[in-house]
Amino acid sequence: MPLYITLKKLDKMNSPIKINKNGSILEVTIDRPKANAIDQKTSIILGETFANFRDDPELKVAIITGEGEKFFSAGWDLKAVSEGEQADADYGVGGFGGLQELPNLNKPIIAAVNGIACGGGFEIMISADIILAVDYATFALPEINVGVIADAATIKLRRRIPYHIAVEFLMTGRWMDTKEAKHWGLINEIVESKNLLNRAREIANQIANGPNLIYSSIKEVLRETENEKELPSFKILRSLDTVKKVYESEDLQEGASAFVKKTDPIITTNPVIFVVFNSKPYPKSIIKCLISLSIWKLKDQIKAKIINFPKIDCKNILVNS
Repeated sequence: MPLYITLKKLDKMNSPIKINKNGSILEVTIDRPKANAIDQKTSIILGETFANFRDDPELKVAIITGEGEKFFSAGWDLKAVSEGEQADADYGVGGFGGLQELPNLNKPIIAAVNGIACGGGFEIMISADIILAVDYATFALPEINVGVIADAATIKLRRRIPYHIAVEFLMTGRWMDTKEAKHWGLINEIVESKNLLNRAREIANQIANGPNLIYSSIKEVLRETENEKELPSFKILRSLDTVKKVYESEDLQEGASAFVKKTDPIITTNPVIFVVFNSKPYPKSIIKCLISLSIWKLKDQIKAKIINFPKIDCKNILVNS
């Protein structure tokens, strides 16, 4: 029988994770000394935590980190394995670690990597959308030395870094430092330990105050078109519910009207973004720009003007606060 634990009971238990809600930001800390390793129970709790995050309309963005200064997570708890835990056990709704197989997760996840991330811990890390790491963090997939396949990493890693680097990393079990990880684009930023959570929270606040409807559509589009060619991807994009909500938003009409009238838009729903362009809906460069423009803050009434060029890049976007 699957081991499912409701979050209502979580605070009353000796939980292997810590949960903190700060407004619309959820912070999740893996807390299993000494290495923050993950067994079946921990994985199931993580899965339920992120499923609840996904389904809670009040929560906009999540941060995941590890307790202490040495380990983000050492991955699968080999002590549990030695006691009989199986690789194909039920690890909960999100698969091992709660993130890598969680369906329909259209909210951003920030990984604040506070130390070693190896095995399943590395797989949790690369399942996040934005990755910050302390300068002394190191990464590895040692499953090859244990006699098991790094399943999630085998699927995901080649889509995040060059194929030959991914294969070497998977087949050798070697270690990678933050400098190399940054070089391959595996992590976004290298941060001093004392600033790690503050930087993660800074980004999380930026996102939480931004156009969450657009963020949801970006995540869904990226996920659903990851293995598609460019032209078929447009058909998929226009069929997605999150994108339809963007097109149907009253605020989009309000934004267009305000742009023409050269006035500030009156925002009636949250979240919203105002985009005006003559080219076909959602050119590929628009998606890239919207990801990078995490500066949209509804409360500050920032207005963006996207110039009407057939090919739009972020240099063509003027932001006036």
